[in-house]
Amino acid sequence: MPKARSTSSADSTPGARRVGARRIAEIPRDVLDAINAGHEQTMTLVEILAADFRVLLRRISPGLERVDGVAPGVGIVQRMQSAGRALFEAGVDPERLVAHRSDIVRGWACYVVAMSPKATLKRRLADIRPLADDAHSGVREWAWMAVRPHLAADLPAAVKLLEPWTLEESANLRRFAIEALRPRGVWCGHITALKQDPSPCRGMLENVRADPTKYVQDSCANWLNDASKSTPAWVKELCARWSKQSKSDHTRRIVRRALRTLSK
Repeated sequence: MPKARSTSSADSTPGARRVGARRIAEIPRDVLDAINAGHEQTMTLVEILAADFRVLLRRISPGLERVDGVAPGVGIVQRMQSAGRALFEAGVDPERLVAHRSDIVRGWACYVVAMSPKATLKRRLADIRPLADDAHSGVREWAWMAVRPHLAADLPAAVKLLEPWTLEESANLRRFAIEALRPRGVWCGHITALKQDPSPCRGMLENVRADPTKYVQDSCANWLNDASKSTPAWVKELCARWSKQSKSDHTRRIVRRALRTLSK
């Protein structure tokens, strides 16, 4: 699920001068009202959790008088999915959501894109691309989480389509490609096939083994750490070869973090 805003160079959320709240009680009333009205972006996960989705949904689609599964207290992933489903069923234009100022609304757009029943995987990735490259770290998390079930359902096609993304100029897109196919992932279902055999993603991982961006390095290392829990020999062999072939500090950092579970 989305974390507090990243401070990486890949993250440049508009309005970043405001310091995000770390506890719900710390959120100023006017800021919370602005978030619920869709006029202010959230800065931390706490602010997302505090948002009243019912109010914001009515702003986006006045005809939505009642939506189940979005009330505070429900898990945040379920709330996002439920809001996205309601907007999809109401026929709200996803392009309007993608362009919205609110990061929460753009997060809902991720699920609207994911719910299109007839879209091919190629079309779905094309539609999610601007959200995968969003300036807000939270939206980027919703983007991969929303389409991950479709990727897992057609793994060979997903790998073929996403491998070129690991060569993109944007660190956000490189990171999306790796994060979306993590064998275990966070706040999402596991991809059993990759837990059993991670080798289909070798090419993707090779492309980012010396990535200069910490945002991508962490994702690559976490991917391998996931894999090390079920295929330790494969991960050890890969990391040993990388350490031999690359003298990059970036590679050394990835390898160290990738092997952290095996080093315990």
